[in-house]
Amino acid sequence: MKNNRWTAADIPSMKDKVVIITGANSGLGYYTAEALAAKGATVIMACRNIKKGEAARQQIVSSVAGAKLTVYKLDLADLHSVKTFAKAFKDKYSRLDLLINNAGLMAIPYSRTKDGFEMQFGVNHLGHFALTGLLFDILKKTKNSRIVNVSSLAHRMGKIRFRDINWEMGYKKWKAYGMSKLANLLFTDELSRRLNGDGENITVAAAHPGYADTELQSKGSEMRGFKLGAKMFRIANKLAAQSGGMGALPILYAATAEDVVQAGFYGPSGFMKIWGYPAPDTPKQDLIDPGIAAKLWELSEALTGVSYNF
Repeated sequence: MKNNRWTAADIPSMKDKVVIITGANSGLGYYTAEALAAKGATVIMACRNIKKGEAARQQIVSSVAGAKLTVYKLDLADLHSVKTFAKAFKDKYSRLDLLINNAGLMAIPYSRTKDGFEMQFGVNHLGHFALTGLLFDILKKTKNSRIVNVSSLAHRMGKIRFRDINWEMGYKKWKAYGMSKLANLLFTDELSRRLNGDGENITVAAAHPGYADTELQSKGSEMRGFKLGAKMFRIANKLAAQSGGMGALPILYAATAEDVVQAGFYGPSGFMKIWGYPAPDTPKQDLIDPGIAAKLWELSEALTGVSYNF
């Protein structure tokens, strides 16, 4: 890594590049979309809430001259929506340079996706697994394309519960979140292994934001109607977290830097890896098991009905 204080200013020109960012209407996704649009990318903002997505798009357009952004409907908790989005994108675009699997939920009350999966696992992992698979053909034919999966330091508390993948026996919201974020890393590793020769064309990497000030932390409390808890998270964010813009830097680094390696993991370089400029990081090694990753891949194919055309 040449620059130990890498910022969005170091992103190379993204002119003529087509980018998809899930969850681009707020938080890390918003800052990522803004930075890439500023460098000339055509950004597809894949959002569950079109109204919020359009408001975010207008905000970026008002601050970034010449920004090229389009809002598309994508609900990762509904595999039909994922398929509809992928088809709509491929009907209009003939290339995809960068797919950033960013959208996510954290420590929410127990619920299920439209297809019956535990919500955090369904959105954070399965929805993105299906989306990537459905876009894989266009990624393959785009020269030097990249896939970035946004994980978390919470992967360290994760364990893939193959016998109870939907948490029907004793739901623990933080452990379920950790499992979904571990799944993001196992997906990154297994996809990089399965690429074989295509690994020279497609780079797949993962990133985490450390502790960044976004709406993600307070969302679970809001969903439970716990207004005081949501307020406490917001106060803690202001006191202890780095900005959302700083939190987005590892994602942007993984997405654009020249020295990103296959299956690399990137996060903040400062105190306890929760603040600071982006740098290479290392997942909790005893959790990144090739056998577990392969088993998760096969399960993900079976659950989503999406297979990759290698």
